[in-house]
Formats: sequence, structure tokens, C-alpha cells
Amino acid sequence: MESSNFWGNRTKSCLCLILLFAVLLGFYSNVFSLIPRRQTEKSQSPEAHHVQGRRESLTLSEGDGHLDSCRIPEVPRLLYPKAQLLKPLRVDVLVMTPWFAPVVWDGTFDSALLDVQFRNTTIGLTVFAIKKYVVFLRLFLETAEKYFMVGHKVIYYVFTDRPADVPQIALQDGRQVVVLHVGNYRRWQDISMHRMEMISNFSRRRFLREVDYLVCLYVDMKFSDHVGVEILAPLFGTLHPGFYAADRQSFTYERRPLSRAYIPRDEGDFYYAGGFFGGSVPEVYRLTTACHQAMTADQAQGIEAVWHDESHLNRYLLSHKPSKVLSPEYLWDEQMLQRPPLLRKLRYVAVPMNHTEIRSR
Repeated sequence: MESSNFWGNRTKSCLCLILLFAVLLGFYSNVFSLIPRRQTEKSQSPEAHHVQGRRESLTLSEGDGHLDSCRIPEVPRLLYPKAQLLKPLRVDVLVMTPWFAPVVWDGTFDSALLDVQFRNTTIGLTVFAIKKYVVFLRLFLETAEKYFMVGHKVIYYVFTDRPADVPQIALQDGRQVVVLHVGNYRRWQDISMHRMEMISNFSRRRFLREVDYLVCLYVDMKFSDHVGVEILAPLFGTLHPGFYAADRQSFTYERRPLSRAYIPRDEGDFYYAGGFFGGSVPEVYRLTTACHQAMTADQAQGIEAVWHDESHLNRYLLSHKPSKVLSPEYLWDEQMLQRPPLLRKLRYVAVPMNHTEIRSR
């Protein structure tokens, strides 16, 4: 009897010690697991926390305006023709670049389907009407209201040194004209080159908050047919009407190695027009900032690229491939070029003018 009590009591004591040891082991393991974490947190300087916060903020802001890269929009029930895999709609032109960017031609997209996908999108259009170029604004805006992003929210950002001369025109619902008063420059080349700087500055100051996409255009043009959301992409450029069928050796790239816009003769995809480019606001901000910085560096070296901001645009789009390329339908000059059969539509065309007279004032 005494022997059984002795072993029973001893067994209970051992069990209690084992349980106590297990509890203590769990407690200290939690404590020690916290030590490295706290040491890591203490070792991070306030600057490190600030950088991390900025990186997280940048990640969020970079997604702003990227309808293509955020989430796939839900499309309600629609009736539209089925795509025929073995019957391509265009076989006479290139419809896809080697880096899988669509080339937009008439017949390659369904406007009704795309309008639904981009139904909650706000598009900003930048246009510069400096000095006498303000005379082109009325026709530009009136034709834009007829053909540009019809049915979508649009903000026309008019950069001008003559705010009082900006015409008042009737606008569709959800559309507005915002006049941005800027200075002028003596030479038209300087106006052209400072365009990148001003778009960059205003992208950071307000465009990021106000619109999803930016479309950057020349003002001495008019819309003559549909230009809609089929053009929208994180980054897009437009084929120059004078070089869309040329080989790269014929492109008027900047060929002097001293310039930041330099492109060797054995490089180049397309020659892009300076009068029609755009994308999401973060991407346009990166493009215009890079081009402005490159032009500033050239200026410090006493060099000016052969075609000014257009030369730097082409240099940038060679290194940063656009996610969509617009065909010459989206920029054409009927006075200088004969329209080929492959151009079923002319959507945005040059207005006849006396360049010398306009640029001299």
C-alpha cells in the first residue's frame, strides 16, 4: 500500500514537472521569436521606413490609370459578331508587333465592346495653343466633340499664353475645357521642346488625380472620323504618315552620338509621330520626364536633336516599347501625302496652314 502511494505520488510529480516545462518552453519560444523581429525593426532608420512608405505609395499610384493592368472589367451581356480565328479581318497590314503590341487599324476592333470595358474611364487630352496657334483651337475642339471619345468623360487641357482667346464651345455632358496659362518662347522649336516639360509637371501636379489616361496631340489638326477608346493602353505611339512604309535606315532619327536622342542606323522599330502619343498618366509622366531630362542634357552639351521633342520621343519608345501602336489612320496630311487604299479611314488630319506665318508670331 505504501509502495503504491509512493509511486503514484512520484508519477504525479513527474507529470506536473513535464507540464510546467512544456508551458515554460512555449513561453520562451514566443519571446525569442520576437527578439529578431524587434531588433530588425529597431535597426531600420526613419529614412528606411520613409522609403518603404514611398515605395508602397508609388506602387499604388503606378496602378492608377492602368485599366489594362489592374483588373479585368466585367462585361455585361452584349451581342456582337464572333471573331473568326481562321478568317482574320485584315491581311493587308501588320496587326501585331514582334513584342505583341496590337497595331490599330480600321476593322481590327469592336467599338461597342470596348466602350463597355472603358465605361468608367476619364480621358485627358493635352493640346498646346501658343501664340498664333490659338487660331486652330475652335476647329480642333468642335471636331473633337464630334469624333473624340464620344460618350466618355473627357477633360481638354489647353496650354496657352492667350487664355482670353480660347473659344467657348458647346460640350457634351461629362466633358470640360481646362485652360492652363503658360508662358511662350521666342522660337517654335523651344515651344515644341518645352511641351514635354509642361506635360510632365502638370501630370505630377494634377493629371494623376483627375484622369486615367492622357492623349497628347498637336493643335493644328482636326478630327475627321471616330477616335475612341481603342487607342487606350498603358503606353501608345502613332506611326508617322511619312515613314510608315519606310525601312529604318530612312527614318529621320537623331544620328549624332553626342545627343541623348541618338539611334544607330541598324536600330529602330518604327518612326513615331510627335503629334499623337499617350497612355496612362504614370506612363506619360515617365515618358515626358525622361524626354525633358534628355533634352536638358543635350542643351548642356550645346546640341539640339534634329526633330526636337519628336527625336527624343522616338528614342524613348525604342527603349520602352509601346503597348499599342496606332496606324497612320490616326495622323495624316492630305495635302502632302496621297492616301493609299490600305487607309480605310482618316481619323485625325492636318489643317492647311502657312507654317512660316504661324510660327513667326
